[in-house]
Amino acid sequence: MKFLSSAEITEIFLRLQKSNPDPKPELDYRNAFTLLVAVVLSAQATDKSVNLATKDLFEVADTPEKMAALGEEGLIPYIRAIGLYKNKAKHVIGLSKKLISDFNSEVPQSREDLMSLPGVGQKTANVVQNVFFKMPTMPVDTHIFRVSHRLGLSDGTTPNKVEEDLLKLVPEEYAYHAHHWLLLHGRYTCTARNPKCENCPLADICKKNM
Repeated sequence: MKFLSSAEITEIFLRLQKSNPDPKPELDYRNAFTLLVAVVLSAQATDKSVNLATKDLFEVADTPEKMAALGEEGLIPYIRAIGLYKNKAKHVIGLSKKLISDFNSEVPQSREDLMSLPGVGQKTANVVQNVFFKMPTMPVDTHIFRVSHRLGLSDGTTPNKVEEDLLKLVPEEYAYHAHHWLLLHGRYTCTARNPKCENCPLADICKKNM
């Protein structure tokens, strides 16, 4: 596999920054709790489907107490259109109860505490830390995993290894927004099937084309 030079890596993020200076998450949320719930619900689902479900859900349950009061049976009608909705209902109610009992109903900031919550893995914890708590984390989803390999940023065979590589390689000045830039690039340009290489601002750098 061909890897990028440090100059090429800097150029990639400079170009992504120019095309989207202030990238935003595409999941809708109101506070740290609703962001956490939305990210848990988004596993193996599209942001669009999650936003459709949470539009009504967050009107009635935007705190751990309100969500726990719904219970699994009360939550399921809101999220039935999302994949794996039974397991996700169990996780959301479980994490809501644990936030109440262990964290004074506040979403914790540390990865360890976040990952102690039902249904919260490393990627979910990273998203919450990055989006809400403004930490320069690197949640690796399928888009970032694919883009990192195609560009030559990583040859890691697991999301955790790709995350480790990116945290080492991404210049500090781009670290906070880096995961959003790579995610959006993978979602809309460097797609899994029929990537839009002819319209890609990184085509001349990309190791896939060399």
